[in-house]
Amino acid sequence: MDVDTRLLRSFAAVAEEGNLTRAAQRLFVAQPSLTKQIKQLESQLGVELFVRSRAGMALTEAGRVLAGQAGALLSDWDQAVRDTRGAASREARALRVGFVASAANESTQRIIAAFERRRPGWRIAMRHTDWTDPTAGLADGRVDAAFVRLPFPGQVAFRVEVLFTEPRWLALRAAHPLAQLEQIPFHALRDEPFVAAPPETGSWRDFWVGDDQREGHTARVGAIARNTDEWLTAIANGYGVSFTPAASARFYPRPGVAYRPVTGIGPSRVGVAWPAASTHDSVIQDFVRCCLDCRPEHHDQFTSRGDHE
Repeated sequence: MDVDTRLLRSFAAVAEEGNLTRAAQRLFVAQPSLTKQIKQLESQLGVELFVRSRAGMALTEAGRVLAGQAGALLSDWDQAVRDTRGAASREARALRVGFVASAANESTQRIIAAFERRRPGWRIAMRHTDWTDPTAGLADGRVDAAFVRLPFPGQVAFRVEVLFTEPRWLALRAAHPLAQLEQIPFHALRDEPFVAAPPETGSWRDFWVGDDQREGHTARVGAIARNTDEWLTAIANGYGVSFTPAASARFYPRPGVAYRPVTGIGPSRVGVAWPAASTHDSVIQDFVRCCLDCRPEHHDQFTSRGDHE
């Protein structure tokens, strides 16, 4: 019997978390979709894998047997996928580097130039992902390394070097009353609706609605955005405000959208991340060294108002 590895991965996440909501966030999928996948796997195997209750998802005896072997099966499969894709990458002498939004920063061109000097004949193939995958392609092996915004879900599974930090600013409709302020205090945003990433992105979404500073007060969500264009459109239409890296004022000017510094909230960090084990680790290490050599000594804190009316 052939079993889709996606179903096995879903099973393993639910077995480890004991909770559908947490497992869905970890996998970046919607909870109804995850529930359907578990039922599909049970149907294929002809057994019940979980006992469902208000307390969560408890493994049956059959579920415990599968859980005992699923981790090794998935680890072997993931390594085979990485080896296969890595072999293709080496053959093409291309290092695949993922990025999410402004995590590919002003230093990126210098990093690429430094890497190509260090590794003659190699090139960098940049791969962009939207906000449904904060790992920028690392999670499923589509890239060899990535520029990421920290923290991101599943971060503990990867090696990470921080390149720089920058303040979290606020993006808001230019006509919003708070846009008249030079700086916006965090407490003034307590009841504002936010334009947020999809809920399945878990801790990524939480960070960018400021949950780390809210002391248990849940953010209001006015709209969901999966990429920068959806995000800017929702803000310009007045559906919500959003925390964003200070660099967004440079990268994403948009009529009707203003950017302001926020007081009372911690900064964002940009890092380079890569798998703990890689089939061409020396190439990745050269790339990481170039990232560290080219990182800015200090980051521009911005003096412009960030208006784009």
